[in-house]
Amino acid sequence: MGKHNSSGSRTRSPLSILIVIVLCGFFYMLGAWQKSGFGKGDTIASQITKQADCNIFTDLSFETHHNDVEIVEPSEPKAKVFKPCDVKYSDYTPCQEQDRAMKFPRENMTYRERHCPPEDEKLHCLIPAPKGYMTPFPWPKGRDYVHYANVPHKSLTVEKAVQNWVQFQGNVFKFPGGGTMFPQGADAYIDELASVIPIKDGSVRTALDTGCGVASWGAYLLKRNVLTMSFAPRDNHEAQVQFALERGVPAVIGVLGTIHLPYPSRAFDMAQCSRCLIPWTSN
Repeated sequence: MGKHNSSGSRTRSPLSILIVIVLCGFFYMLGAWQKSGFGKGDTIASQITKQADCNIFTDLSFETHHNDVEIVEPSEPKAKVFKPCDVKYSDYTPCQEQDRAMKFPRENMTYRERHCPPEDEKLHCLIPAPKGYMTPFPWPKGRDYVHYANVPHKSLTVEKAVQNWVQFQGNVFKFPGGGTMFPQGADAYIDELASVIPIKDGSVRTALDTGCGVASWGAYLLKRNVLTMSFAPRDNHEAQVQFALERGVPAVIGVLGTIHLPYPSRAFDMAQCSRCLIPWTSN
């Protein structure tokens, strides 16, 4: 039985080899025939070439030629140099000029919003720092003290003396932490808020302070891990936002009027206003 199977296997082996040889020869001849230019595909390509009046180039090179390409060095952009503005512009804020603002209607706080000058009236110079400007005090001292030379305006020390906003001592401003809504201090006011608002557990992480004054509310919230964006209009208080910035508190000049401020919905967990001056029912 075993001998019979062995002889059958030997018979099939030469037959399999023969079939493979025949197939290989067939495919070789088929490839040679197509390459000779008599294939149907080549005939179609030749007809298209004639109709389109194209030239066939046989000497195309597909090798890389990086060394033959001239490398063009990019030219460095020239920095535009601006000269410093006159010293009288040390308090100038673009689009926040007091004289221009008074020409706009007071309805909906329009006159406190941004109003930029025409192109021919724009300044093309660098706003100089106040004379004698000094590096602000590091935190936490910077929360309570600001160099007078950095914001040389004493009007708030007189106008807001009763509310304990700011005091002038020697060559520095001292901020006791008072405000329009909290003459007893921002800390005491925040403690009252914490009795009804969950500030300690981290539920409140961001806050918005409208009409911020000198931003004492935001300054004292920082130690409670609450980051506050403070904003107020530039008014007769000599850009009180500058005091906030010198204290290291995030602040911008702005007012809730007719222009939507660049804050998305639900960006703040808590909002506070002292003397709001906001037309809530108008917009």
